Amino acid sequence: MAPTVDVHAHVLLPEVDRLVVDDPGHAAARHLDARRNGPDALAVSGAMVRDRLGLLTDVAQRLAAMDGAGVDVQLVSPSPSHYHYWADRDLARAVWETANTATAEHCAHAPERLRGLGLAPLQHPDLAVRALDHALGEGLVGVEIGSHAPGRDLSDPAYEPFWALAAETGAIVFLHPFGCTLDERLDRWYLSNSVGQPTENAVALSHLIFSGVLDRHPGLRVVAAHGGGYLPTHLGRADHAWRVRPDARGCAHPPSRYLRRLWFDSLVHDPDVLRALTRAAGPDRVLLGSDFPFDMGADDPVAALRAAALPEPDFHAVRGGNAAALLNLEVSR
Repeated sequence: MAPTVDVHAHVLLPEVDRLVVDDPGHAAARHLDARRNGPDALAVSGAMVRDRLGLLTDVAQRLAAMDGAGVDVQLVSPSPSHYHYWADRDLARAVWETANTATAEHCAHAPERLRGLGLAPLQHPDLAVRALDHALGEGLVGVEIGSHAPGRDLSDPAYEPFWALAAETGAIVFLHPFGCTLDERLDRWYLSNSVGQPTENAVALSHLIFSGVLDRHPGLRVVAAHGGGYLPTHLGRADHAWRVRPDARGCAHPPSRYLRRLWFDSLVHDPDVLRALTRAAGPDRVLLGSDFPFDMGADDPVAALRAAALPEPDFHAVRGGNAAALLNLEVSR
């Protein structure tokens, strides 16, 4: 039987925080976060992170929590707060080198249970290629990226070498938004996350699909957090646009067909939506995800998956079989 694998779990890296804390760009980024999220959200998030700092940094606490949740293996990615897509080239290089090395060291404390992802600086597309290569050299299985960089979407031609290397090496690219470009429209009630994150997922995936990135690089292994946001269950309108409008036909096939070229985590917080996701993408394209240990995650991701009442073979595929195949994990007979 396949191990239970959580592909959406985070680590906080104080080494990265120390790199950026005194840079003027960091203060400007914090100001932008405050404007986009609102002061209430930042206050609650700050307290939450402080309360869960041990789970985010200490391997022993992580493993104990995994045992309690029945999770055998985690795919660990840096907190998206470490993206720092505002950083210049020198600082960006220091960030991804430090993040990649620190994440690899964290996972090395329990190599049979932890796999890791690094970071790639999307604001400097050429450095993103080098960062991916560095991550793989550190023993990580790929990188985590946001939904966009300032002035660039994932369809930007400057990213072609990055996508080419990811496809060639079989690296996992974990798409995890951080923040939302709808700005003050979402600055209260935590809409920046509850509405903004699914929106950013849908927009980023649409850029990959409609621009033909997935046509040009069919070997890509992109895993979308938060179940891919609104995209997988709302692609009927995109398919219609592709059929009736020539300007929407940047990809070779109707957009919904590309769901079979992507993977999605199960973190959708609704059993009906999870069933719809498995129908839309296929049960072999959905992976267990918890967003460990943040408050917007699932404390018991296996129970959340069980609540969707999937057919038993599909349940076990999502619980771990699909991720085991993706990560080349050993499966007991």
